[in-house]
Amino acid sequence: MTSFVRNLLIAAALLFAGPTLAQTRSIIVASTTSTEQSGLFGYLLPRFSEASGIAVKVVAVGTGQALDIGRRGDADVVLVHDRVAEERFLAEGFATRRYDVMYNDFVIVGPKADPAHIAGDKDVADALRKIAETKSAFISRGDHSGTHEAELRLWKAAGVDLGSAKGQWYREIGQGMGPALNMASASNAYVLSDRGTWLSFKNRGELAVLTEGDRRLFNQYGVMLVNPAKHPTVKAADGQAFIDWLVSQAGQSAIAGYKVGGEQLFFPNAAH
Repeated sequence: MTSFVRNLLIAAALLFAGPTLAQTRSIIVASTTSTEQSGLFGYLLPRFSEASGIAVKVVAVGTGQALDIGRRGDADVVLVHDRVAEERFLAEGFATRRYDVMYNDFVIVGPKADPAHIAGDKDVADALRKIAETKSAFISRGDHSGTHEAELRLWKAAGVDLGSAKGQWYREIGQGMGPALNMASASNAYVLSDRGTWLSFKNRGELAVLTEGDRRLFNQYGVMLVNPAKHPTVKAADGQAFIDWLVSQAGQSAIAGYKVGGEQLFFPNAAH
């Protein structure tokens, strides 16, 4: 092959690869199962990609695992919901700024027969005490997610020592919100769920929302760019573009516009 032909082939390859290369901008977002399983990302990400030309790959795990992925530098952005853990991530230098994005709330879901008699109880600690006292079946995610950490704080507020109280009635499954709801549905058990995943959950069986409205059930989501000073491979510009869009009027309006069965799942509250 002559050098002329070789150069011609290379030029042709680059010409045809040009549009493809232009479309390869992408970021990895480590986030919670609730944002994925609720369908929110399926709704938001095409809108962001259309506006920016940046593709987003989501790794949906519990908040604790999502932050660990960020610590390893295996994600560009983390979007999670455990303020205590997020502040620790910041203090460790794995991010330099945290942004409020949106909120919803947690609810206690349980069988309509309600053996613990918590229906309508606005005091979540009282509801959990009743579940423990009656040894009614309870499914815990047990996965160090934001929901699991919130659940543990609520048991503590209820004065329930899980170390001595849990038995066959309290089951930790080490899985996400969808599997936990499926397990609760199959066994007619109680479970703490974020409202977004519950509203999009189809396999409800005999389950219903029984306890809601306590201020301690408030569920805030935050987003952070993984610090490129810690991990130079982080795609800082494109990751920040995603964050900027989420907290912009366009992103916040998109979050507010996501509904299931006419009900809004997440409520934008980014500072402007």
